[in-house]
Amino acid sequence: MTAGKRDVPRSILERYADLLPLSERTPRLSLGEGDTPLVRSRVLGPELGLDALYFKLDFMNPTGSFKDRGMVVAVAKAVEDGATAVLCASTGNTSASAAAYAALHGLDAFVLVPAGRIAAGKLAQAIAHGAEIVHIDGSFDDALRIARALAERHHVALVNSVNPYRLEGQKTAAFEIVDELADAPDVLSIPVGNAGNITAYWRGFEQYYRLERARRRPQMWGFQAAGAAPLVLGAPVERPETVASAIRIGNPASWQGAIEARDASGGRIAAVTDDEILEAYRRLPREEGIFCEPASAASVAGLFAQARAGARFAGRTAVCVLTGSGLKDPDTALTIEAVRHDAPADVEAVERALGWS
Repeated sequence: MTAGKRDVPRSILERYADLLPLSERTPRLSLGEGDTPLVRSRVLGPELGLDALYFKLDFMNPTGSFKDRGMVVAVAKAVEDGATAVLCASTGNTSASAAAYAALHGLDAFVLVPAGRIAAGKLAQAIAHGAEIVHIDGSFDDALRIARALAERHHVALVNSVNPYRLEGQKTAAFEIVDELADAPDVLSIPVGNAGNITAYWRGFEQYYRLERARRRPQMWGFQAAGAAPLVLGAPVERPETVASAIRIGNPASWQGAIEARDASGGRIAAVTDDEILEAYRRLPREEGIFCEPASAASVAGLFAQARAGARFAGRTAVCVLTGSGLKDPDTALTIEAVRHDAPADVEAVERALGWS
């Protein structure tokens, strides 16, 4: 089941205009981002002993990831400031979103990606939206370093999460969770790569709490892949490696924001292995009907890892943020073992193949 909906505008630019840094000159163009479903777990929540577990399906934004929340604000503010082009470094989702919103506003889009390390579904989106793409012989961290330098030397708007308007848009997901549950959950579990999203969610929960729209703030539980866990290790990872490409980042741009969210909320940031991520990735579609990309499954894998480590969830409510669509990374999905039968185009033959005769 899904949590109840109110009769409110879908776009965050309309719904939360008074809580965003918008002016009369800010364009209000939208692709319909925001108002993504909050779905209650049927299987995994009870297995963990939670009073309730919800999945925030932020992959149901227009380009299939949470990035659209921040990008709609960042690109609109860039237009307001007179920009004619946007630039980003990306492991995939940012490039798709930046290219889409640039197209919406009639801007040029330039994208730097680590060569050979971007999922096909994400690269296809950036290409389809008309972005000019540079494949960098290096990591995402190299690409972001170069993008920041280029933005200083040329009149182009950098729309990575170092852009403060990105985080302002992304915080609206926290608003939506409180609006639907009538309060913040006990625990907000979220994947951590460049760390902008955990920073933004905490900002949103804090803002709603100060406005007395929530009675409490959640503990922020962030999960990195074990092969790309600089926040857990306390130092940058020079060559991050993980199947979860969206969080394959060795030196998060929002490092300090993530640490502050963890500490201020009494939360935690921990690592999960690729095996744990893939286990959650496989279980979500088969047991909950939800198909997300591997990085998203880190939020679910993290809860199970914490349970095995002794965390107790009785009487608690948790929300797992699922950040990207499973269709973003079709190659990983195709590694899942499938039950397959081959048969002639004949009713009786198909019955035999299925064991129905």
